[in-house]
Amino acid sequence: MQQYDKRNDNILVYVGDKLYPRNDAKVSVFDSLVQGGDGVWEGIRVYDGKIFCLEEHLNRMQESAKTMMFENVPSKEEIKKAIFTTLKANGQKDETHMRLTLSRGLKITSGMDPQLNQFGCTLIVLAEWKPPIYPMEGISLATASTRRNSPQNLDSKIHHNNLINNILAKIEGNLAGADDAIMLDNNGFVSETNATNIFHFKNGSLYTPHADACLSGVTRMNIIRLAKENGIPLKERNISISELYNADEVFTTGTMGELTRVHTIDQRKVENKYGESMLQKMQSYYSALTKQEGEKLPF
Repeated sequence: MQQYDKRNDNILVYVGDKLYPRNDAKVSVFDSLVQGGDGVWEGIRVYDGKIFCLEEHLNRMQESAKTMMFENVPSKEEIKKAIFTTLKANGQKDETHMRLTLSRGLKITSGMDPQLNQFGCTLIVLAEWKPPIYPMEGISLATASTRRNSPQNLDSKIHHNNLINNILAKIEGNLAGADDAIMLDNNGFVSETNATNIFHFKNGSLYTPHADACLSGVTRMNIIRLAKENGIPLKERNISISELYNADEVFTTGTMGELTRVHTIDQRKVENKYGESMLQKMQSYYSALTKQEGEKLPF
């Protein structure tokens, strides 16, 4: 479980068009986030004076907003300006994780209809001091009965704020005494965890589920890229939970936790019979990538 970082006591948060002290950073009860979880978001990390994969995250946010038919969506330049303003005000150049949120905005009266939104979007930049959140020794997972949404119900390619599906699975993981929960798709194949994408190694090859019932995360895409660049055999296919039980190494990927080893799944210990740790190699490749790439902060 994440712990509170005292460095965040006095952070400033960007809401709408200006900065507010942490305890004063609020949205209206008429905002779409409150009315229906009607917003899109991105998790973005800052490393040593650079924002990692900023363009990829902003592209996905704007694509999600387009799919949701948001109006008066701020440009990438406007969003970047808000991000830079926030980070500079907080003196944040490293060990920082941003929760970037864009809601449909204020409504003229309470209701579901997007036609009630007549003021444009609400932009929120929440930048916290937050190193990677998972412990070095790894995490345990438990399989949830809550299925990951199918595109027939709600397309996970929309990075939306309605996270009840994932939260219900997380509750199951908590009750099982695990760190997070594995979510299956409607056919019973592994999709992702409640918070991250998932990979496993078997006999030196890397496997990950198709991104059908889950988001194809930015970190996930970087892992696929790094595997190809470093000659690691990679297959995207349907994966059953029993394959994860018998994998050599299992790990999750996401902006907040980077690459995190999974040591136990449904009380079965993950045992590396291959011998060599391919995960350690992948972690070193990813660490090097975060040092090489990113948009430099202008302050």
